[in-house]
Amino acid sequence: MIHTQTEPLIKLAGINKVYPMAGADVHALKELDLEICTGEMLAVIGPSGSGKSTLMNILGCMDKPTSGIYSFAGDDVARLGKAELAGIRKDRLGFVFQKYNLLARCSAEYNVQLPLFYKGISGFAARKKAGEALERVGLQDHAHHNPSQMSGGQQQRVAIARAMINDPLVLLADEPTGALDSVNSHDIMQLFQGMNRDQGVTVIVITHEMDVASYCQRQVTMRDGRIIKDSGQAVEAFRNVS
Repeated sequence: MIHTQTEPLIKLAGINKVYPMAGADVHALKELDLEICTGEMLAVIGPSGSGKSTLMNILGCMDKPTSGIYSFAGDDVARLGKAELAGIRKDRLGFVFQKYNLLARCSAEYNVQLPLFYKGISGFAARKKAGEALERVGLQDHAHHNPSQMSGGQQQRVAIARAMINDPLVLLADEPTGALDSVNSHDIMQLFQGMNRDQGVTVIVITHEMDVASYCQRQVTMRDGRIIKDSGQAVEAFRNVS
């Protein structure tokens, strides 16, 4: 559900991203404005080359805009140094990708624990928290399975548990169902809906699939580096599919 608040959690104003190239610069984002409130579940839709991946990199503090203002939870991201940006990625953001990026020879439990190691949490405390995260995604019985012993949908659930282990403010999912069939895609999107609804996590899904976008309360459509359509308010998001 969308919560009303004085200031948006995320605010982009006049964002441009230009990549210098031999011959002609590439303008990946052009005067882009976007506000996202705490508790929204939003899809960014567009074909390849529309700028949605560049937008995700900026939202995820993995890249900075060439010009414009990006405010995250009141912080002017453009003014932050590398250590501060890394801190936001570590403590406030969770990432889920099309490729699960799991360590092939390590258990699900170990893969989920990885972000905790960077915070100095290990041993029993890390295993306990990883177990709780796996239970939330329905994989408590797969804690000691390696990725090769799990289906694609199960591996993506492990990746989601890992992304949520530090209780982020925002979950960024880049084509999270791109490698999955329709049944597993539905299950993953329902999982995101549950996290958004029950835990209040702000969920941003980058996708080119309208079926995936339809699970989100709000759809933002991009083309040629610009937002060309924004539903702007809550729509019928939660699909009752048995």
